[in-house]
Amino acid sequence: MAAIIDGKKISQEIKDELKGKVSALREKGIEVTLAVIQVGNDPASSVYVGNKKKACEYIGIRSLAYELSEETTQEELLKLVEELNNREDVNGILVQLPLPAHIQEEYIIKAITPIKDVDGFHPFNVGALSIGQKGFVSCTPAGVIELLKRSGISINGKECVIVGRSNIVGKPMGLLLLRENGTVTICHSKTKDLKEVTKRADILVVALGKPKFITKEFIKEGAVLVDVGIHRGEDNKLCGDVDFDDVIDKVSAITPVPGGVGPMTIAMLMHNCVESVRM
Repeated sequence: MAAIIDGKKISQEIKDELKGKVSALREKGIEVTLAVIQVGNDPASSVYVGNKKKACEYIGIRSLAYELSEETTQEELLKLVEELNNREDVNGILVQLPLPAHIQEEYIIKAITPIKDVDGFHPFNVGALSIGQKGFVSCTPAGVIELLKRSGISINGKECVIVGRSNIVGKPMGLLLLRENGTVTICHSKTKDLKEVTKRADILVVALGKPKFITKEFIKEGAVLVDVGIHRGEDNKLCGDVDFDDVIDKVSAITPVPGGVGPMTIAMLMHNCVESVRM
């Protein structure tokens, strides 16, 4: 029977640990502050921002909310980011993505000073990860590593395959698995014989954005399967990039959707916020 990797439970453990750290910092007169900027009122973004605020409140992190209109210009947003960069009482800055079409995300990401880039998206932090130096790590892949470690799943020497090469998940995921001594292959839309590649995986991480794409034909017996995708199906139920019911009898461990990787993303964001005090 496959082990279900419980992201809700593990993320709660992390948040409780962080709560203790924040309390200890407060006793020293240090307050952790996160500034969250949302442009427009995209419903999914509003849910994510709300969850981040709740997590901050639980842990004891002070959060500053900047809810800007859809018409906010790129220049206005850059000005706000610069103001927050210069504020000594702000440790972390998060700009909720996606942004409206008239604002170029890469300019905004680059405008956040790397020591306050708690999302881990700035080229400086991505570069630091690639050469093994200290910096913030993108929250979702960092959360995957914590899920595996805290579930007693060793990465060392394992064949690790990632399906998806995004800057937010796929690429940093590969670097993090390499850091843990995994042997890493990254697959993408041009990969030939995808099933043959994924069937080599001891640990398969799927982040390609296609609901229930990965079935048992893609995996080898006893593999560990991490599903980063999240979609709302025609039945209005959430599902991932993996056909959970189809693969459950073939894997040794699997993350469910919901309740797997999702909660870990916010937990690791909170981790980065607490670490920002030391940066």
